[in-house]
Parts: sequence; C-alpha cells; structure tokens
Amino acid sequence: MSQAIAGVAPSAKSETTVMTVWPSNGASRLGRFLGRLYLIESGVGFLTVGNLLALATSPIGAAIYLWHAAPGVGAHYRLTNRRVIIEQGLNGKPDRWVDLDRFNRIEIDVQPGQAWYHAGDMIFYLDNVETFRLSGVSRPDAFRAACLKGRQTYVGVREALQREAQLARGGN
Repeated sequence: MSQAIAGVAPSAKSETTVMTVWPSNGASRLGRFLGRLYLIESGVGFLTVGNLLALATSPIGAAIYLWHAAPGVGAHYRLTNRRVIIEQGLNGKPDRWVDLDRFNRIEIDVQPGQAWYHAGDMIFYLDNVETFRLSGVSRPDAFRAACLKGRQTYVGVREALQREAQLARGGN
C-alpha cells in the first residue's frame, strides 16, 4: 500500500530538512559569562547593572554571534526525517549526528548564563545513556518537541513497514 501524506518525505528515499536552529551566544563560555552578568538585577527599574552591561558589551555579543555563523567555524543544528545533525559552517557540512532511533528522551539543561539568552543544552538519551548533546540551543523547548515528534514518526513508520513485511511473508 503506497499512500502520499502531505509534507512527509519517506526517509528511505531521501533525507529532508524538518527544522534548522542556530546556537545562541549561550553555547560559548564567553557568552555564558556575559549572560550571567546580564542577569544582575541591581539598579532602579529598567536601569539595572545587567542591562547597562548588556549595552556596554553589545559589540562583544555581536562578535560572538557572528563567530557562530562564520563559514568553516560556526555550527548549526538540523533536524531531518532521519537524524539530528550538527553541521559546520554556512555550507552545512555534517560534523556529528544522532539517528532518530538512537534516543528516546531529551532533557534540557540550562547552564548558568544561558537563561538570559532563553537557551539551553539539549541532551539526548537512549534509556539512561547519553547519546548526543547540542550546546546553547536557542528556545530549546520548540526544537526538543520537533525532535521528539520526528523520532516518533520515524520509529512508527519503520515499525509499520516491518509489520507489513512480516505479514507479507505470512508471519503473525
């Protein structure tokens, strides 16, 4: 039985991008240090020490952000219909990845200094074994949900195809 579903590409035929995210400044040590400074709430109203430091160090923050996107240096994270990939540079050369069936749980670890950027590390587990980690993911809850939904689809389709093949062979 072959039936098309809108927006779905079979993983056996081709790898298709589902979502791409770029790491925030919270992925780097310097960015996390600045994020901790920006959270200092001493001051009056909007004029807090943290906000003044954010204004004063904005060129440094911009440089960190641009460094993350620099060709050959920076990385971005891509979810496909087969795997989650860390890709290097703007050309997207795959560096490391985890297949969608190699994790069953994702935890978000917000390190000190990442909260200011609304970022966190995504830790992928297969049962209780860490299989993969993405650092400083901006708005990690949305990417986590997409990864888990992609995994559910990938594993579900694979299991359905295995059942169909088993039935075709005359098995139960």
